[in-house]
Amino acid sequence: MKYRYATVLMAGALLLGACGTAKEAPVTEVAAAQAAVQAEGGHNDTDVMYLQMMVAHHEQGLEMVRLAEERAGRPEIRTLAKAIDVTQADEVELMTGWLKQWSAPTEVDHAPSAHADHGGLPATGDEEIAALKKAKGAAFETAFLNLFVAHQHNAVEMAQLVTTKGSNAETRAFADRVKASRADQIKQMLQLMNG
Repeated sequence: MKYRYATVLMAGALLLGACGTAKEAPVTEVAAAQAAVQAEGGHNDTDVMYLQMMVAHHEQGLEMVRLAEERAGRPEIRTLAKAIDVTQADEVELMTGWLKQWSAPTEVDHAPSAHADHGGLPATGDEEIAALKKAKGAAFETAFLNLFVAHQHNAVEMAQLVTTKGSNAETRAFADRVKASRADQIKQMLQLMNG
């Protein structure tokens, strides 16, 4: 399992786009250390629930950013979407690997009662994604940025749960990285919304 970090790419692409010095920054893979990361040591139900919910959350996010890669008019939005695509695809691979290592299901239980103590399922609904698919032009960009800011804010909230109640060190460290990277993405998207 390989785990790539694209945070530097996202920040650099946005800075280049935001300062007006580059018309379109090419998306290149960040040459980061790629190593198999094992979630060794003990884990609890919160660790498992968090990873299961985040896999489902990431899959929704991947669906949205792939739409933005194709439909966004502004190159900086397409660049950000591509960087998020790379990062979240790797994170899904990492999280499902940990769940398999623990012999836990990789699919989330969609019964609402199963998640009542863990903040519920991801907040982005099928109806919202369906509406995004119908949006065109500038309306698409506005809809994408608004929806994805809320979506990534939900990821920050979900990460807070495992950093306080999880027992696996790697899962908690991963959640800390999620909180930091999603907070950065939210700032970037707010700048794009106001730009």
